[in-house]
Amino acid sequence: MKIQSILLGAVLLSTGYSQAQTDDGVLRLTEFAYPVKRQLLNIPNVNGYQILKCDFHMHTVFTDGHVWPNVRIQEAWREGLDAISYTEHMEYNPHSADVKVDHNRSHDLAIDLAKENNIVLVKGTEITRQTPPGHFNALFIQDANALIADNDPKLDQAAIDKADEQKAFIFWNHPGWKATTIPGSYEWIDFVEKMYQAKKLHGIEVVNGLGFHKKALDWALDRNLTIIGNTDIHNLIAHDYAIERPGVHRTMTLVMAKDRSAAGIREALDAGRTVVWSSKYLFGKEENVRALAHACLAISPSYHEKTNGKTQDKTKYYEIKNNSDLYFELELKQGKGTKRLVLYPESTQILTAEAGQQKLSYEIVSTYIRSDKHLQFEINLK
Repeated sequence: MKIQSILLGAVLLSTGYSQAQTDDGVLRLTEFAYPVKRQLLNIPNVNGYQILKCDFHMHTVFTDGHVWPNVRIQEAWREGLDAISYTEHMEYNPHSADVKVDHNRSHDLAIDLAKENNIVLVKGTEITRQTPPGHFNALFIQDANALIADNDPKLDQAAIDKADEQKAFIFWNHPGWKATTIPGSYEWIDFVEKMYQAKKLHGIEVVNGLGFHKKALDWALDRNLTIIGNTDIHNLIAHDYAIERPGVHRTMTLVMAKDRSAAGIREALDAGRTVVWSSKYLFGKEENVRALAHACLAISPSYHEKTNGKTQDKTKYYEIKNNSDLYFELELKQGKGTKRLVLYPESTQILTAEAGQQKLSYEIVSTYIRSDKHLQFEINLK
């Protein structure tokens, strides 16, 4: 045994690890534990607003999720989020034989841990109606249990009215969820139109998990509704997203807020200052996506000029920098310069342009400002 202990120590030392000296006969291999650290998601301020990383649609064991509420706080802290919301189903409780049905309980269990970890926990719920009209999330509520309405299609309006009475921010979840199985479910239906006209619909979830609901983005834009994107996570985030890969993040809503608080988030949502981020892609109103791109991307003055020996044309060299953890993929649409630019998070690329030009016009193909349209982005040259 002594020889084996010596050999084990030699192996650990040879691999760069050292073992703590203990006198209780236990060798603790703590070097293999997941490091306790919070990922910093760097996104610069936009027009004086802080960018808050938020996920407003997730579940725990208190409805049909697979994890305890505190796990969601731990995930959010590790992944650099600022705010989350538990949106447990009101009318769907498959774990009721094992977990007492209380629609406030997941929030109440996690609120202290959220405060300790500096996570803003927004109180919310999911009104789970038939499709159509579908599911609606209500944020900034006071009492989820008071919103319960019988699961009867005739009472769909009653469920929405109860949320509105609590001054909730209400958004339509994943409108295209049942598009292939329920004909007519992915349409702007009369029920939703009545909600909209009564000012009881405030936003639409255009990205749900790994799905981009194209028509939903256009509906939100045409009606000036707030654009939302969330995970709708039921399992562990690491189970559904390959977050160990560089550049992969959960789907989230980037909220342009005056301050890092529930009130700041609510004000920004009411004003529609959001952009959805899903790993390489951004979705939102043109003015918001453009402001975000301008905050993240910077072009240097020309640092070099080269003359082509045959044509005597002059080419200028620039550096374009991505100051964020976002991803931007640009394709040239007008001007003479670098045809394609991929700006990885926190990176710089060389851009070339024919001398004498004042600007180059690009399309950022990793953005969507409509279902069929990308952001047009001009780079001014110096």
